[in-house]
Amino acid sequence: MDKTTDAIVGVLLKESEEFRREQDAHRRYEKILEGMAARPHLTPDEEMERKKIQKLKLAGKDRMERMIQAYRRREREGGKGETP
Repeated sequence: MDKTTDAIVGVLLKESEEFRREQDAHRRYEKILEGMAARPHLTPDEEMERKKIQKLKLAGKDRMERMIQAYRRREREGGKGETP
């Protein structure tokens, strides 16, 4: 039986410190980006920082997705291995 992504995220949040760190960072980056988006103009340095934060947020999302996929693989293989 295949778990939904939300269910897997719930398990990973309970079992994986790494996943929790990634999700916390993702939320922090989102709040920063929301604050920047609310401003009418950004300086060139702020625009560079915004792009950097967007990349960090996306990289973290990619890492979380890999952890979710690894969990799914382990479930298909009968639960072998450890939670990331």
